[in-house]
Amino acid sequence: MDNVYAVSRFLLSGSGGQGVITMAILLAEAAVKHEGLVAVQSQSYGPEARGGATRSDVIHYPKVEQPNVLVALTDTACGKYLPLIRPGGLCVYDTDLVHPGRRVEARFKGIPLWSTLHGHLGSTISYNITVLGALVTLTGAVRIESIEKVLAERFPPAHHEANRSALHLGAELAEPLLD
Repeated sequence: MDNVYAVSRFLLSGSGGQGVITMAILLAEAAVKHEGLVAVQSQSYGPEARGGATRSDVIHYPKVEQPNVLVALTDTACGKYLPLIRPGGLCVYDTDLVHPGRRVEARFKGIPLWSTLHGHLGSTISYNITVLGALVTLTGAVRIESIEKVLAERFPPAHHEANRSALHLGAELAEPLLD
């Protein structure tokens, strides 16, 4: 894949319960198993089971110091991690949940993921999969088909259609933002 983001440092951030860590695991697995890339996924989160700050990295080195790509799914996560982004990096955020300050030199791509997912599927259970669809569409880090394969491997068949719909919804929402 001839894309700068195929060898990037991704920092995915949000709140406990949003599926940030699962999203990072899926991205790393797709990169390694279906794209032939080398990737490492690491994670950190607060002591709270839900609602605490969550962070997960997908990179060549076990911890991202200065990400090329930041995904921010809460204002708290955005405020904490946006200052780390490399100059000219990409910040992908949910316009329903995040209102980033523009105090850094970055490209901002905001998408109304939460409300659109709820409107289309009547639930936000697959929110992280929708975010992942938008992320891979905007970065080209892996093919959407590679994510579909990992989803099929990791989740029971009863979840396949909802996950596939959520993934493609995220991709569809991101397409108009492609440079």
